[in-house]
Amino acid sequence: MFRLRRIADVVVPRDRVQIGRVQQLLRERFDQVRPEDIDSLPDKLQDPFRFRFRTVLLVAEGPADALLGCAILLHEPTLRFCFLDFVATPQAGTGRGVGGALYERVRTEARHLGARGVFFECLPDEPALCTDAATLRENRARLTFYERFGVRPITGTAYETPLSPEDDCPPFLVFDDLGSGAPLRAHAARKIVRAILERKYAWLCPQDYIDRVVASFRDDPVSLRPPRYGAGQPVPARSDIPADERIALVVNDQHDIHHVRVRGYVEAPVRIASILSRLEPTGLFDPVPARHFGREHILAVHDRGWVSYFERVSSSLGEKDSVYPYVFPLRNVARPPKDLSVRAGYYCIDTFTPLNGNAYKAARGAVDAALTAAGEVLAGRRLAYALVRPPGHHAERRTYGGFCYFNSAAIAAQRLSAIGRVAMLDLDYHHGNGQQDIFYERADVLTVSIHGHPRFAYPYFSGFSNELGSGPGVGANLNLPLPEQVDGEAYAVALDKALAAVRAFEPGFLVVCLGLDTTRGDPTGTWSLRPEDHRRNGRKVGSLGRPVVVVQEGGYRTRTLGAAAAGFFQGLYEGARARLAGSPTPSSTARRARPPRGQQRREE
Repeated sequence: MFRLRRIADVVVPRDRVQIGRVQQLLRERFDQVRPEDIDSLPDKLQDPFRFRFRTVLLVAEGPADALLGCAILLHEPTLRFCFLDFVATPQAGTGRGVGGALYERVRTEARHLGARGVFFECLPDEPALCTDAATLRENRARLTFYERFGVRPITGTAYETPLSPEDDCPPFLVFDDLGSGAPLRAHAARKIVRAILERKYAWLCPQDYIDRVVASFRDDPVSLRPPRYGAGQPVPARSDIPADERIALVVNDQHDIHHVRVRGYVEAPVRIASILSRLEPTGLFDPVPARHFGREHILAVHDRGWVSYFERVSSSLGEKDSVYPYVFPLRNVARPPKDLSVRAGYYCIDTFTPLNGNAYKAARGAVDAALTAAGEVLAGRRLAYALVRPPGHHAERRTYGGFCYFNSAAIAAQRLSAIGRVAMLDLDYHHGNGQQDIFYERADVLTVSIHGHPRFAYPYFSGFSNELGSGPGVGANLNLPLPEQVDGEAYAVALDKALAAVRAFEPGFLVVCLGLDTTRGDPTGTWSLRPEDHRRNGRKVGSLGRPVVVVQEGGYRTRTLGAAAAGFFQGLYEGARARLAGSPTPSSTARRARPPRGQQRREE
């Protein structure tokens, strides 16, 4: 058994290790490839503009992340084509079906990237071009395999012209139309071939050779060799989203045990069902069960006294019993009262967030879901969503309130911060005071919040624009308070400011506190965003190109909650995919130094 997945960058340690294994595999299997072409693989993933192609790295993994094979696909979005650079498996792994699975995934990726097809080189299967009998047999077997997908060599051109008369086995250029049956027009083929030769082989191919090969593409449409090893019928590339590229969906399976049946308490279990009903039909999500984590993750961001108190009082109450704070320690915060019910005000910031018999269990479940989502990102996933309740972004280091007990998003951010810098983006109608308080003096976690101004919006005492951080954290907190009436256009302006701050911070990871109480008609907010606005916002967030963990916060109008969530995640996925398929713009047309004429291009 093996799994396939795409590696997008070098942020996650697991991916860095696997990239190193890919490089070693390429060195072992392709001894004629220039070392710098292999050594530069991490740079190609990080900086596609420099290399004038966007590199797509696919890996096949077995148990314990053993590398069973890889494929490297180069994408050129302006000309709308892909070039298959490598498909490689260890010699001992041949015959497991890994190569075929990798190529099928290559075709799926190319289709999702909007490419007209995949081009690549194959050594020839004709004795006149390849004199070695053993090599000829290998070449025929390879072309037989690709012909099963309808892939065939381009004919009637000078592409297989040797660079030097003594060269043997000059490669065919083969074309896979991904099963579309659409003809390849000559003018497009000439631009594509020029891009391949000048961007990949400028170090090897003289310019007069490149010009001659490009000019030889005269047939319109371009001619493909008739099938030689079978029917050769086009096989459509799969259009479904691979599991590893879907959004990991982690639901707090304990959320519904926490149900405060008090009139006006809008943080109800039906919120989760409303969201799921609109997300599940989209095909964008890959359900992942929540894993359970130790208390130490909570204690990394929350005061031990508060955590212990919460656990004790929750375990002492029946399922239908609740404790509401009613006395607050304004005069003496250093000496908490002995009585547990009175002590609630020692930790709480309001009078409407109760403690009850199941609150602690539900809050722990929300933390587990958020940490599981963070774990998915650390395992190489690009997008993960912790659909949780109770929410958490009002929970500070030693206080709770606003329906929030533990700050699940901050706990996930804390875990991610052990690997790299983290930006937290709070999109709830209410200020994300919890993570501001927790990370206020830290420079490695940026906290950004777009919210209603505290002069009219909960929690009232924080969220002002002059709260910038403290000590080492000065400049790592940004508040964007907005007026009572905000529509989608006004919100987009604020979001652009927030995202500019995130880009400048250059985080390795992004944690989004997704509050959908910004939607029109929400009982706790005054703004008027619609599902199409949420989709645009999601697209903007996805276009940052960072691994993203989304943690659910507010949003209480169940009639529109699901549509708002579906809009955001559709946009998030679109933005992330568009970023991965971004358009590389050549920064220079200068030619690289070329070796003497006669060196042979390598086989991919």
